[in-house]
Amino acid sequence: MNENIITNHGDDDMIGGLPSAMLAKFMEARTIMIFGSVDQKLAERVSMQLLYLDQVSHDPIKLMINSPGGHVESGDTIHDLINYIESPVAVIGTGWVASIATHIFLGVASKHRFCMPNTRFLIHQPSGGAGGKASDIAIQAEEIVKMRERIAQKIAGATGQKIDRVLKDIDRDYWMSTDEAKEYGILGTVINSASEVKI
Repeated sequence: MNENIITNHGDDDMIGGLPSAMLAKFMEARTIMIFGSVDQKLAERVSMQLLYLDQVSHDPIKLMINSPGGHVESGDTIHDLINYIESPVAVIGTGWVASIATHIFLGVASKHRFCMPNTRFLIHQPSGGAGGKASDIAIQAEEIVKMRERIAQKIAGATGQKIDRVLKDIDRDYWMSTDEAKEYGILGTVINSASEVKI
């Protein structure tokens, strides 16, 4: 396997803080990691890995997530690419799956959403800092409202919850345990071992 395919334009010996040889093993196992904040750099790496693995074969891909969230559009990119490729993807949450990371988590069918027993989930409305001229602030505020509606629609569609409830729930930080996330429709199955992930 050509390890340069999975690099992020950095040192060949380290990729995302991990040795490239270790990351190459993850690629062989068709496993991608989203750990830490979601930003443009992470979205680029994950997108490259998804597209590369999909070109190699259409065997299942495992996407492990431990993230506080981050940049909405970067999360959108990963979410959309999961659906763009032909390979089936399973998501596995561990630690916490929060904010835009939950949006990524919801990018697959419920039966392909797994997590470890101690995982916590968070949904909430997007936030953003507004500055500059009054007209620019108004535009930014309008865009955040549109983003809030869009994310709420995605959550409702992926969980089966009514949009009115989702809009109410994301008005503040809405934390969920594994049991609560399963009841809400976010989570499919709690697992204890890799052998329990069925795609």
